[in-house]
Amino acid sequence: MQCSNVLHDRLANRGTAFDADQRDRLGLRGFLPSRVESIEEQAARVLENLRFKSTPIEQYAYLAAVQDDNETLFFRVLVDHLQELLPIVYTPTVGQACQEWSRRFLRPRGLYITADDTGRIRDLMRAVPQRDVGIIVVTDGGRILGLGDLGLNGMGIPIGKLALYTACAGVPPQRCLPVMLDVGTDTAAVRDDPRYLGLRMPRLTGQPYDALLDEFVDSVQRVFPGAILQFEDFNNANAFRLLDRYRRRLCTFNDDVQGTGAMGLAGLLAAARATGVPLASQRVLFIGAGEAGLGIGAALVTALQRAGLTPSESRERCLFFERLGGCETRRPARA
Repeated sequence: MQCSNVLHDRLANRGTAFDADQRDRLGLRGFLPSRVESIEEQAARVLENLRFKSTPIEQYAYLAAVQDDNETLFFRVLVDHLQELLPIVYTPTVGQACQEWSRRFLRPRGLYITADDTGRIRDLMRAVPQRDVGIIVVTDGGRILGLGDLGLNGMGIPIGKLALYTACAGVPPQRCLPVMLDVGTDTAAVRDDPRYLGLRMPRLTGQPYDALLDEFVDSVQRVFPGAILQFEDFNNANAFRLLDRYRRRLCTFNDDVQGTGAMGLAGLLAAARATGVPLASQRVLFIGAGEAGLGIGAALVTALQRAGLTPSESRERCLFFERLGGCETRRPARA
């Protein structure tokens, strides 16, 4: 690999940690300061500069620049200081980063697929440099955290989530692919922002939306067979039906429904152990009947049935209260 390539490849770049032999072999001599640093010394400088930043969003931007330059260094700092940096790399700071995504955009990461790319999505995916992609996190920006429809600005979510997979689960970064499905946005303030980088149109719906998703999922299966496809931050109108549509076609899950459901159930099981009151004796009130609430509810109903209750008894232990009041079978839930 030539100098011009290795120093601009975030997966291969080691910066001042390249030793003398590597500098000679890769043609780096003269393109780096003379001192060879250990990764510990590099990480100490990053951490010092990071802590000098006055706001979390400035820290987020600085860490993103480090990640774009040197993934090895970024993850060394993140793993060594996980408790301190998780709130910067992901929630809550990533919410502000998404709101300001178009204004702060400097360097692309991942794959942007738009509503205008119908018929050529497979070609776009084949152009991805990584050939051994193992996990894809995709969003259409429809419901980013508690911020609503942010359109293309939601790309910070799949990027941040995949950083956690590497830092916390050891998934190699070269096997991770964040994807944004840019299908427009119904948030006028986002769409009309002069800095907005996404399609300036109302959100795609109906058959055209479904056709785009079908082509995308088919392309994932053909280009990256065996890869996990994670749906992230889709709105209520699409999250559940897309999960039902694709869950038997490939290895896929919706993090807001199933991931949150698993974590919510884990908390309830821990509470049952701590209080000595069996889960099957509990009644649970859910504040909200969206993806998270219904996802936890579905996991809880399954757990209650395994504890010996009937399906009807299990559902009766779950009470849902949302913005329109208590949820009843005769009143359909709203998106």
